[in-house]
Amino acid sequence: MTAVQGTDVDIPTGDGAADAYLTHPADGAPHPAVLLYMDGFGLRPSLRAMADRLAGAGYTVAVPNVLYREGRAPVVELPEFIDQASRPRIFERLGPMMRALTPDQVERDADAYLRWLAGRPETAGGPVAVAGYCLGAALALRTAGAYPDRVAATAGFHGGNLATEAPDSPHLVAGRLTGEVYFAHADDDPGMPAEQQERLEEALTAAGVTHRCEVYPGAQHGYTQADTSAYDEKAAERHWEALLGLLNRAF
Repeated sequence: MTAVQGTDVDIPTGDGAADAYLTHPADGAPHPAVLLYMDGFGLRPSLRAMADRLAGAGYTVAVPNVLYREGRAPVVELPEFIDQASRPRIFERLGPMMRALTPDQVERDADAYLRWLAGRPETAGGPVAVAGYCLGAALALRTAGAYPDRVAATAGFHGGNLATEAPDSPHLVAGRLTGEVYFAHADDDPGMPAEQQERLEEALTAAGVTHRCEVYPGAQHGYTQADTSAYDEKAAERHWEALLGLLNRAF
């Protein structure tokens, strides 16, 4: 794997500045860019490690703290290992913050993130890829729908509420997508039940989007996150294979 260089940065937005992590191959050359959206627990060492792994495969990766309006990361105090017992206490605080992030804010922030990435010397020209985990899967989908000319590919892993009956459900952007799309759902995920999986699949198919949606058998919601009790090494490695394959086709 290529040596990487990572640093903490601030990305200017219309509402202030989003603290973020930027990592890229340490070769001084520009590389295709990936906007990596955090899970609900946010920007922390394990997510930086995931971004570094992606950078080691040849990409310039930015991971913004999408809850920056609530404070710099970590927005809430997190244990070194997030087990089932600690989740209720953490989400009691995080839940309202996540729900306060409106689709309009997401799209405005995405514009700022994409513009900032495009202006970085570490970034090659042209569209970027967007990928997200949990909460971030919906953000990736909304970003691709809002700025299809700037997004080459979209991926989401163990996302929740991607295809609800709400008038602003993320899946309703399907008709605006242009790049390839990949979603990998957790098995038996209450946040993404079978009816939502079917609704997302139907929307992407009807829109003629090149896509693949899969369920990872036996994997819990959060299966990619190594610092949580939901981590599933087999499912996580499958996700890496799928994500890198998507990026290879996009770039």
